[in-house]
Amino acid sequence: MAAVAEGLEPEAAATEDDAQDAVDAVGAVDAEPGDPPLLVGSRLSLDLYPGGCQRLRHLCARQSPQLLEVQFMQLSSHEDPRLLETTLAQVPCSLRHLRSLVLRGGQQRDVLGACLRGSLTTLPAGLSGLTHLAHLDLSFNSLETLPGCIPQMHGLSTLLLSHNHLSELPEALGALPALTFLYVTHNCLRTLPKALGALSTLQCLDLSQNLLDTLPPEIGGLSSLTELNLASNRLQSLPASLAGLRSLRLLVLHSNLLTSVPTSLAHLPLLTRLDLRDNQLRDVPPELLDAPFVRLRGNPLGEAPPALPSPPGTPTIPEMPRLFLNSDLDSFLVTPQGCSVTLACGVRLQFPAGATATPVSIRYRLRLPEPRLVPLGPHDSLLSHVLELQPHGVAFQQEVGLWLLFVPPRARRCREVVVRTLNDDSWSDLETHLEEETPKRLWAHCQVPHFSWFLVVSRPVSNACLVPPEGTLLYSSGHPGVKVTFPPGATDEPRQVYMQVVRVASGELRALLEEPGAAASPLLCLSQSGPPSFLQPVTVQLPLPPGVTGLSLDRSCLHLLYRTPPEATWDDITTQVALELTHLYARFRVTHFSWSVPPHPRSLGPSPQDSRPGRTHAQPRRYWLWYTAKTRVEGLARKAWERLRLHRVSLIALQRRRDPEQVLLQCLPLSKVDATLRRLLERYRGPEPSDTVEMFEGEKFFAAFEKGIDVDADRPDCVQGRVCFVFYSHLKNVKEVYVTTTLDRQAQAVRGQVGQVGREPQAAWAEARTLSPTSSHPQVSFYRGAVPEDVPEEAEAARHRKGTDSPWMATLPIKLPRLRGSKAPGQGQGTSLSLAPLNLGDAETGFLTQSNLLNVAGRLGPDWPAVALHLGMPYRELQRIRHEFR
Repeated sequence: MAAVAEGLEPEAAATEDDAQDAVDAVGAVDAEPGDPPLLVGSRLSLDLYPGGCQRLRHLCARQSPQLLEVQFMQLSSHEDPRLLETTLAQVPCSLRHLRSLVLRGGQQRDVLGACLRGSLTTLPAGLSGLTHLAHLDLSFNSLETLPGCIPQMHGLSTLLLSHNHLSELPEALGALPALTFLYVTHNCLRTLPKALGALSTLQCLDLSQNLLDTLPPEIGGLSSLTELNLASNRLQSLPASLAGLRSLRLLVLHSNLLTSVPTSLAHLPLLTRLDLRDNQLRDVPPELLDAPFVRLRGNPLGEAPPALPSPPGTPTIPEMPRLFLNSDLDSFLVTPQGCSVTLACGVRLQFPAGATATPVSIRYRLRLPEPRLVPLGPHDSLLSHVLELQPHGVAFQQEVGLWLLFVPPRARRCREVVVRTLNDDSWSDLETHLEEETPKRLWAHCQVPHFSWFLVVSRPVSNACLVPPEGTLLYSSGHPGVKVTFPPGATDEPRQVYMQVVRVASGELRALLEEPGAAASPLLCLSQSGPPSFLQPVTVQLPLPPGVTGLSLDRSCLHLLYRTPPEATWDDITTQVALELTHLYARFRVTHFSWSVPPHPRSLGPSPQDSRPGRTHAQPRRYWLWYTAKTRVEGLARKAWERLRLHRVSLIALQRRRDPEQVLLQCLPLSKVDATLRRLLERYRGPEPSDTVEMFEGEKFFAAFEKGIDVDADRPDCVQGRVCFVFYSHLKNVKEVYVTTTLDRQAQAVRGQVGQVGREPQAAWAEARTLSPTSSHPQVSFYRGAVPEDVPEEAEAARHRKGTDSPWMATLPIKLPRLRGSKAPGQGQGTSLSLAPLNLGDAETGFLTQSNLLNVAGRLGPDWPAVALHLGMPYRELQRIRHEFR
């Protein structure tokens, strides 16, 4: 062991002293109350912080008598493989009464947010000496074969092997007489051992997301099996022996290649659900067709069978398989045969035959939108989350069809929906067709030549043309009066020109200028590729502002405004051009789209809607025709342009009625506030929405809890206790968090990071329910921008400086519960919410029995199984309760 320790990596060796200090601190009586103990009762949690192997080695070296009481141990497999194997070899001698061993990977993520597998490839043979071990979790690791010690663990009842690289299971697996739960999902299994049928006590078997094409007949010998999941494999038929599974309640077979199913499945006496979706079934037995528990969506039922067999020697073309995936973090294999894939998020992919010459493994992930992944122009709106398809840049021999679900845009006039993608560090918009399944369920369909990032945006209608030396005409399809005429000789080589036109509401302009007769034309955006200047003057035509004609207007009130990025100012160029007026239009000639402001050398490149791969563009130049009596309109134009891009919203903070420590934060457009509150107030209560706030699409903001309140969880979107948001007008800007007081954290209440509980559950919960005296008026405030490095706990100065330049937007009160019958200082009877303490049992009747666990499950929400496990409930008992009351 010393030789191995000397050969450790420098970083691992450097942390050895720190690990020793941490272990000593854990065993100390006067440890800090905020430090989560690693050894609590019969539970040893070594996966909370790095260096778990070093900590376990030091505990074993000290021969602490508490180790003999440990029954549950968690250890991360993101460790050095040699150190991990050496450490696990000491477990049988030091933890003789171990009942549950969790050696999971997946706690770390790569730069794209995908879970990383652990380094575990085998187990020491000595682990077979853990005679009391009943639960073994090796998920998210790098196992290629099953460790030889596992079939010798005769007391094992639960074996979790998901997300590994297993290609087969050994015949020796049938020697586990007590095995009840076996999960081997997301592996590479091609066959199953015949000895699998000897597992007479097996109740749940999950083999989904593998490469199985057949099942052994011996599988019918699993007499106690209640759940069997074989989804997303390559099964073409089922053995008749499945009729022997008389205890089966759930049978999942979706996303396979089944062409027939045995009639005997309809006669299984306890079967409550049979999932046959997305197979190749053209006909099913009548007993199954009419059964209410059978799901058949996605099958070619009733369709004509394939054509008659071709003459001998003629190659047959197999039917394209269809896959239905049920995981948001998943992958699938595409062969030269092609396939049709439906992802769990609703995205559809169509790979035509011949799209790939060799099998390609495709990975996907649906990511929450954030500014670095969402390139939006000034007038764009995001309509979907961000879909990532990997491997990036892979080229297909035929284009792949992609269907993305999106939120229908509220404004559709003179706007269009496109799919935006990244190609060679340049964002481009693909030719997109819309398909409507229902009025509220729309698809954006496009053909993609490569894989990268994809999202759906709404943008002003974009028109483009290739300007040849012979000249051409470019006009707006949404505003036919907007035209750009290129005469012959304007360019000596073809160049691409892009146009967008943005509608302007005259009412908002009149309110801003406080002038009843003020008006403005549509806003024209122009950009081009190639040289910045034209060889011949180009004629630009804009319609006169509404209500103004060329026969009656006052030319001194007509202003042609111009803006070029990255400057934020508008320039009045009326005197620099010769305006030609007709009854309805104004025309002027230019030799370049740039005027007084040259392109900035540090500009960020073209706007997303004007980017095309393989081209270099100048940033769009904007023209705007105003009619107003004001003389200095440049500053007013800047405000009006910002107003075009602002959304009026309200902020809300609601608390769940059954558990007020659960707080819902949301940013809502004004048009949705009333309807949303009516829907939520059955389950939530809280103050009125905030005053109207104006926000840009894609603007960052954050919520800060004050007056002693903090977020009681380690969330990726939480920085220093502040919850981060990005506003998108068509998406749900909502997050739900648990909050806690300073006293709660000292008491280590059962909430958030439940694995860090270190006190008696009922006493800790009761103490945490008492409000701190400093929290008499808790509140949450919303601020613009990203979380700064130093945020004051109370930003009173910012609140008094309310305005467009103020970071503060709103402050809403929060009420936290207290024990029934208790009073906080200075509070009268009934002035705050009350919530009874959770009934977690007692020493006489037992903690967390089935009765009181079901009683508190509604209060704890989806976290109740984790709470039960961390408080010592056996995994097998928890699974029984969960299954019986599902």
